[in-house]
Amino acid sequence: MSKTIPRPAKRPRRTDTSSPATAAAPGRGARHFAIIGAGMAGIACARTLVQAGHQVTVFEQAAAPGGRTATVDSAFGSFDAGAQYFTVRDPRFARAIDTVPGLCKPWSANNVRVLDASGRVTSPGLLSREAHWVASPGMQSLVATWAQPLEQAGRIQLNAQVHRIERDSLNPTGWQVRTEGLGGSQHVYAGFDAVLLSQPATASQALLAKSAIDSTLTPSLAKVAIAPCWTLMLAYPQAVRPDLATLGPQWNVARSTHHRIAWLARESSKPGRGSVERWTVQANPAWSAEHLQDSEARVQAKLLKAFAEVTGLRAEPAHAALQRWTYAQTTHALGKSHVWDASLGLGACGDWCLGHRLEDAFISGLELALAVK
Repeated sequence: MSKTIPRPAKRPRRTDTSSPATAAAPGRGARHFAIIGAGMAGIACARTLVQAGHQVTVFEQAAAPGGRTATVDSAFGSFDAGAQYFTVRDPRFARAIDTVPGLCKPWSANNVRVLDASGRVTSPGLLSREAHWVASPGMQSLVATWAQPLEQAGRIQLNAQVHRIERDSLNPTGWQVRTEGLGGSQHVYAGFDAVLLSQPATASQALLAKSAIDSTLTPSLAKVAIAPCWTLMLAYPQAVRPDLATLGPQWNVARSTHHRIAWLARESSKPGRGSVERWTVQANPAWSAEHLQDSEARVQAKLLKAFAEVTGLRAEPAHAALQRWTYAQTTHALGKSHVWDASLGLGACGDWCLGHRLEDAFISGLELALAVK
């Protein structure tokens, strides 16, 4: 087992100072923040803190930033396995989107049908006046682009699962973070003034308990409920023929009252996604919870059967894959943008603070950073 104790430099490395993620060097009062989780909330928080002149280290257990905006690649094209689209209501989110011109594009999915268990339209559509936006070439691209300056500056530790946070062995008022990496490697990162948890509320609650930390964060985290979701991804390359525009239904997105399926989207209808017909199917939260521990083969068979019942598309897909989200959609939000225990230097953020929209995650991370900086 290897153990390293990296300590922050007195000043963070500087690259392009025009980027919000690599702003001017810190002045007096600059601090070093550990941020656990590199999804939308974590990256928004990190960017804001660096812009204010602080130093950050972001820990992410996956191989890339993005969280539930994950884009899954296949031989037939990509799938947005988590967040399907986003809307923009807060002017601060709009301004942030403007920093990456051309990366986000409108998706013509405003008229969302509601289908019964047999695929019959029970409502002509949920007409939304809000634009549905997607990042291109995949939903993960937005967070990944914002995270890139942080990665280039060495501020993101990937494949690093945090299993404990504790007081710094050399500074009783500071913090250190213990991680496990690929191959079971163990590392200790020290020298943090505060730790900010940007992960599902249940996961943050478990980390605090495992770390034997008694914080005012715990009661707030316990109030939140987040439902799981099984996601099925299907590809039908046989639909790409001059005389056949689509193999299945003539709509691109729908909500379903089927007891297994809640959402269906034709990935190939999104801008910049490629022409091979691909579908992302998200299971009903209650059904997902009931079958969360089932084998992938069983879940795939059941969801594929339900997909055929709803869409009438009974052809064998050339590609089928599953993604299990243990924490997918907030069913009971915290009701405020973040939590911050100033006495301990611990905070938490995530979409679950405000709801389940991607913008909720951004606002949560932004406002936590503003509260602590």
